[in-house]
Amino acid sequence: MATQADNATADPAAAPRSPFERIGGHEAMHRITERFYDLMENAPEYAELRAMHAPDLAPMRASLPSFLAGWAGGPRDWFNTNPGKCMVSMHSPFPIDRNTAGQWAEAMQRAIRESEVADREIADAMADVLANMARGMAKG
Repeated sequence: MATQADNATADPAAAPRSPFERIGGHEAMHRITERFYDLMENAPEYAELRAMHAPDLAPMRASLPSFLAGWAGGPRDWFNTNPGKCMVSMHSPFPIDRNTAGQWAEAMQRAIRESEVADREIADAMADVLANMARGMAKG
């Protein structure tokens, strides 16, 4: 008698989909990233956050979708390219306080909310987890 796990192995369509797949894959991660950095660059409420970043956001615009993909269960290219690194360790040199952490969290939640995604429920859950992670980086 076949178990449900056996059936999932035999039928890839029956296997649970990762959050990366559910949200819409690379395309959705790129839309979210573009909206996030557009907000950071143009919305005055994120000015302090923007000031902490390099003048040219192009490298981060290119890197963040790959990080989000791997973090959400998709291809792990970012993690393979950056072995042993994580977002917390990469941001530890920056003077992140509650205000700037809150700006990041709010901008990411807004970017996800305003982006076209395949599964709104998983996108909203991802927004909440990322916001909590950002707020957890605040020093003091």
